[in-house]
Amino acid sequence: MLEHYNVAVLPARPRKPKDKAKAEVGVQVVERWIMARIRHEIFYSLASLNQRIRELLERLNNKIMQKLGYSRAELFIQLDKPALKPLPEASYSYTLVKKVRVHADYHVEIDKHYYSVPCSLLGQQLEAWISGELVRLFNQGQEVAVHPRKRTYGYSTRNEHMPEAHRQHATWTPERLLEWAGHIGSETHSYVLHTELVHIRNKAIASALDS
Repeated sequence: MLEHYNVAVLPARPRKPKDKAKAEVGVQVVERWIMARIRHEIFYSLASLNQRIRELLERLNNKIMQKLGYSRAELFIQLDKPALKPLPEASYSYTLVKKVRVHADYHVEIDKHYYSVPCSLLGQQLEAWISGELVRLFNQGQEVAVHPRKRTYGYSTRNEHMPEAHRQHATWTPERLLEWAGHIGSETHSYVLHTELVHIRNKAIASALDS
């Protein structure tokens, strides 16, 4: 997240509250100005609670501070806002990073979905970066595969990840297989057609059971 927004964090030392005295004071102000005011109020949704906090926070930020003669909102506009950089065009997307192992079928499993990687990486341990939209896979810091994130059981396979024999096999569509069988003979065509229909039926049943 820090890299995405191009910012740095200077953390305080553990158990040294004086290192962040202004932050501690800010927490106290919020506790007294906001939390104390709503402690006896009842909220029936998170949205209504957030709306109430937002109202009180706006009042707090616009309140004139006695010693300075300015509000927090005015100081933000004068001091902080001019120093801020524009936000990135894309919002930050939370990313989970975990280790995954490449299976014998050159796929890795993430949340019951299988994603392909180059077949040369069989047995390797990779690093998976999993966001809401993408699954990115790295081998020793080098990106080796990117897939759209899926949340259902199944396989996401790229042709370029397959061994040559598998790529050739993938070109045999049901239509091509039936055409080939027809050239051999009517009985072969009937057998292949029956086998394909059984496969389609079983696949439909399995899909219904998984849903």
